[in-house]
Amino acid sequence: MTEPAGLAIPATVPAADVPADAETFDVVVVGFGIAGGCAALEAARAGARVLLLERAAVHGGTSSMSGGHFYLGAGTAVQQATGHEDSVEAMAAYLMASTKDPDPEKIRLYAEGSVEHFEWLEALGFQFERSYFPGKAVIQPGTEGLMFTGNEKVWPFREDVPPAPRGHKVPVPGDTEGTRIVMDLLKEKIEEAGVEVRYETGASQLVVEADGAVAGVAWKSFDRTGVVRAPAVVIAAGGFVMNADMVERYTPALGSKLFTLGSTYDDGLGIRLGQSVGAALENMEEPFITAPFYPPSSRCKGIIVNKAGVRFVAEDSYHARTSQRVMEQEDSVAYLIVDSEHLGEDHMPLVPLKDGYETLEEMEAGLGMPTGTLVATVERYNEHAAAGEDPDFHKHPDWLAPQTAGPWAVLDLSLGVALYAGFTIGGMAVTADGAAKRADGSVIPGLYAAGACASNIAQDGAGYCSGTQLGEGSFFGRRAGVAAALSAATVSPSGR
Repeated sequence: MTEPAGLAIPATVPAADVPADAETFDVVVVGFGIAGGCAALEAARAGARVLLLERAAVHGGTSSMSGGHFYLGAGTAVQQATGHEDSVEAMAAYLMASTKDPDPEKIRLYAEGSVEHFEWLEALGFQFERSYFPGKAVIQPGTEGLMFTGNEKVWPFREDVPPAPRGHKVPVPGDTEGTRIVMDLLKEKIEEAGVEVRYETGASQLVVEADGAVAGVAWKSFDRTGVVRAPAVVIAAGGFVMNADMVERYTPALGSKLFTLGSTYDDGLGIRLGQSVGAALENMEEPFITAPFYPPSSRCKGIIVNKAGVRFVAEDSYHARTSQRVMEQEDSVAYLIVDSEHLGEDHMPLVPLKDGYETLEEMEAGLGMPTGTLVATVERYNEHAAAGEDPDFHKHPDWLAPQTAGPWAVLDLSLGVALYAGFTIGGMAVTADGAAKRADGSVIPGLYAAGACASNIAQDGAGYCSGTQLGEGSFFGRRAGVAAALSAATVSPSGR
């Protein structure tokens, strides 16, 4: 049976077939998003002659579409200025606890290097505002520099690790522009460092030595093609959310009633290039999927129930955690029940208002729930919330409030009704320095990966924190760039 086109693995180019007069660089970076840009800059600063290829006509990739959160901690200047204590130990412990299959070495390195990385980002030419947003939001509404963007205050995490906000936001109001400021500054630094950037040019194949080492790339730009020799290649070409065949194979939930978060070029080609030389893949089955029902923050004080009228998740959870739990319910049906006092203005029409009811009994009947179940659920919740408790799901006291002010509203969180969106998390298996690994754990000489092409801090959807992709993408992108430059310095581009 013929393999679907989206799963096709590109053929490799034997190094012996590359013309002797082919262009030569020390490092080639594929993809000019946050990970690729950081890799190219650090490789150049480490002394390498760097070529950066980008299929789009401009820099930025999917990174420029994000809201601008970087997940950073362990005592950044913003955390200190806003009175939030954090430490390497606390940050590492939280990431270990919230990650499905944690890599202790990478998490420890990320936590230990977080403050330095924060300072490196600001050295690009901007500053995170020294301010804190205390509410629940997907993105801070203003320019506040810090907020909680994960489940740090959610049970059971808060029981074991002192909660600290780590979502550092680029100083732009709301989610407009997002990371564009950082990407523009990164572009300036890359140009200053002497990196050669070629737009509308994508890597199509890897050049491989007889011993399996990667030795360059074949490229394509419209109808022009060519080959570049390089003893080190860093692939940072995005995820695979736009590749229907890869989504169907690895993350089928993303192909069902969801809006995909990505750019045209998130087609998995970078990952498949890695496969062409034997790179193993990790966490490919883990998608990020979410349907936020806040702001306003007050809605977190409401109650989420399934079609049987029963609660199943703490409503103060990060929006991806609540969404994943919804998708685990029968028919992926769920409702947010909130009274008139806490409904607030409709800032999030992505989760539509289904109806309003004068009594809970009418609501129960209108939603087709078993008689008495919803009423019992709400009464139990209200009784304990009045005492500042939630024995069933341990919602944080900050978000506990009886829902007694009728009429009551029902917001429909069901899959296919609310707007669910998502992207992919998995990628190539890599070392902490970005070196691509085979299934047996051995390293593929000359090949590195970062960003959405690599699996580093691979949180599952329920444990994901906003800012992880930009944070770890830039952090491990830098490490991959340095490692690639050092590796290239020990290898002649003309052979090994």
